[in-house]
Amino acid sequence: MDVNAVPFEAIADPTRRVLLDRLRNGGPQSLGELATGLPMTRQAVTKHLDALAAARLVHVRRVGRQRLHELDPEPLRAVDDWLRPYAEAWDRRLDALRRHLEEETPK
Repeated sequence: MDVNAVPFEAIADPTRRVLLDRLRNGGPQSLGELATGLPMTRQAVTKHLDALAAARLVHVRRVGRQRLHELDPEPLRAVDDWLRPYAEAWDRRLDALRRHLEEETPK
């Protein structure tokens, strides 16, 4: 398997994206904190966290008896690098549309 494909596969699942958002916004959290409000068992959340850990997007560290899950956004750089040309193309199109509309608008 292509190592650069792993982050893409991990973020393809909407539940995993929710977990990543929670970690991005809330910092390191326990399984219980991350599972709160999700329509699934803690075991199901654990499987999603394991997939994120396998993609190196989440690291687990022990603090006393607690296991805290922590976001590592570095592997998402491959996703960002791949998406960048598409974002730039949309920016060019929107700029062209803006210029066209400005030219058409009477002053």
